[in-house]
Amino acid sequence: MRRVTVPLLGVSQDRSYEVAVGRGVIDQLDDVLHELQPAPRRVAVVTQPGIGIEVSTSFPMHRFEIGVGEQFKSMATIQELCERFAEAGLTRGDVVVGVGGGMVTDVAGFAAASYHRGIPVVHVPTTLLGMIDAAIGGKTGVNLPHGKNLVGAFWQPSAVLCDLDTLATLPDREVRCGNGEMAKYHFLTGDDLAALDLEARVARCVEIKAEVVASDERESGRRAILNYGHTLAHALEIASDHQIAHGEAVSIGLVFAARLAERLGRINSDRVAQHLDVVGGLYGLETDVPHVGSADELLALMFRDKKAIDGLTFVLDGPNGVEPVVGVDAAIVLDVLNEALSS
Repeated sequence: MRRVTVPLLGVSQDRSYEVAVGRGVIDQLDDVLHELQPAPRRVAVVTQPGIGIEVSTSFPMHRFEIGVGEQFKSMATIQELCERFAEAGLTRGDVVVGVGGGMVTDVAGFAAASYHRGIPVVHVPTTLLGMIDAAIGGKTGVNLPHGKNLVGAFWQPSAVLCDLDTLATLPDREVRCGNGEMAKYHFLTGDDLAALDLEARVARCVEIKAEVVASDERESGRRAILNYGHTLAHALEIASDHQIAHGEAVSIGLVFAARLAERLGRINSDRVAQHLDVVGGLYGLETDVPHVGSADELLALMFRDKKAIDGLTFVLDGPNGVEPVVGVDAAIVLDVLNEALSS
């Protein structure tokens, strides 16, 4: 087992927490809950049907299931969940435990941030994507018809338990989704993640994210690099009515971002080839932009991206590494999109 600390040292409070990565770490949940200060009175487990992972603690537990599918990642689900918390009489002296993939931890975290203006949350991610991305760093949220994760809150968990045994029965598509996010970390650091065993690989991704989050908790600057590949990815998810899953869209978005960076003169063709080698070769993921909408439609969706402050904002590779770039020329983006769709 490996432990990674997410160091969040505020002016008045140390809010750092540990992420445990290994096999069987789900059995540590009761110990984690007893270590919370103050210790909770009750546990509200938020999960989904079909997860197949049961948690047990010595605390009284309530179980709340949310729907399966992106259509349930919504304000309606948050309202329903908070109403059910209230019906159960939950208070600030209780704790929410999110058990499931990235959607579950996003929704459970947002509900915890909102109910009674904030109660503690512990995450038990059961997918690769959840372990290396969604459950780490405190970003929570739900979708609007206008875009992905447009409503949410920064609400850090008290602990995260990444039990690798839960990955054994993941469907192939869920594995691809996790690999799409994992491919991103190759370009943020240059680490050869493929050379590591699964435990070390997951722990290293957590370490990378923890370091970035510690330097920019509220995504006012550097943390935006964690959205590498996500600008087009979110547009593809919406344009396909979420038939393209998040991690699948990220893999396509990474290669598109590389091609856009090349067109802008930020990187050369060899660097684009490296993206293709990692995304398409090493992980065997899709790299071509699918025909789920016209270039104009995808461009319009990218303008709604929550990173867009002044025109189009992309996270792009370049001479200084991966960094956010504000005010990217829409005409160039459209040209690269049309070229990608016609190839």
